[in-house]
Amino acid sequence: MPVIRLDTHIKADIQIVFDLARSIDFQSKAVTSSNERAVAGRTSGLIKFNETVTYRGKHLGVTQQLTSRVTEFDPPHFFVDEMEKGAFKSLRHEHYFSATEEGTLMKDVFKFEAPLGPLGWLANKLFLKAYMTAFLKGRNRTLKEYAESGKWREVLKRSDQ
Repeated sequence: MPVIRLDTHIKADIQIVFDLARSIDFQSKAVTSSNERAVAGRTSGLIKFNETVTYRGKHLGVTQQLTSRVTEFDPPHFFVDEMEKGAFKSLRHEHYFSATEEGTLMKDVFKFEAPLGPLGWLANKLFLKAYMTAFLKGRNRTLKEYAESGKWREVLKRSDQ
């Protein structure tokens, strides 16, 4: 099973970073390359434990839907979302947050399995892991920009928590 691990250092409060990472509104603003939008389950605000969200977006030239559920939740340090329906055989995204002297260290552990057995394995080797890594890095760059610049106020309402 392929695993992507990313560390992102963000000069912002851990609660802001945690909330941005689980904000449905932020995800819709951040993921502009695929025009990803929440279409079912929680469609705005902050996703919480045991809630689902379904995103529709264009990835690798194909419009796709992915439904995930928050299966573990320990604010503001950790949450996990796992695919319930979608193009992957399986997908688990672990989000870790640690307060640092400079702000917050956000760690992503993204585990996924492509469908279609040997064809999925080949797709993974040829392009899928690189595509997903670039996708996550882009999202994290935007999250860092929002958190550090104060743009987080555009998507987070303190009453959302």
